[in-house]
Amino acid sequence: MKCQHCEKPATFHITELTKPEGPKVVHLCEEHVREYLSQGNSPAGTGALANMLAKQLKLEQTKEHLAALDKKTCPVCNITFAAFRQAGRLGCPYDYVCFESDLEPLLVNIHGAQIHKGKRPTRVAGSPDQHHQLIQLRREMRDAVAREEYERASELRDKIRELENEPTAEKKSPPEA
Repeated sequence: MKCQHCEKPATFHITELTKPEGPKVVHLCEEHVREYLSQGNSPAGTGALANMLAKQLKLEQTKEHLAALDKKTCPVCNITFAAFRQAGRLGCPYDYVCFESDLEPLLVNIHGAQIHKGKRPTRVAGSPDQHHQLIQLRREMRDAVAREEYERASELRDKIRELENEPTAEKKSPPEA
């Protein structure tokens, strides 16, 4: 279906419910829906709809920006942002740090907040950064043992134990009700 104001395909289909005239259907492209929302053509009571559409339009990104973003790669698990967009799953906890600025608008759009509100698994202690650091240290220790650098391996072992015994912020604060 085409936009009512131009030849572009209509991507927004708005049905306005007005009492005297009955339902009015408007088919608009992205450019004209911006004009439509900015001019205030929508009747009273559809402010929430207008805000939601305006928010969605702000989140849309250009093809060039997406192409550059798709090339970003996590240094730990080597997942690209394109692979995340296709699968809908990240490769490791460090991806949240690596793709933070790109994931934030998506998470806010989906969940409505940036902060987790709810239960957390009790068996997983520490932050993703701490978890990543432990993985790195264990790899280094394994490599040091393979190279027969036992002093370095013992230093790494002590660092690992120190990190594992470190009290986390979650353990210090009382649980929320």
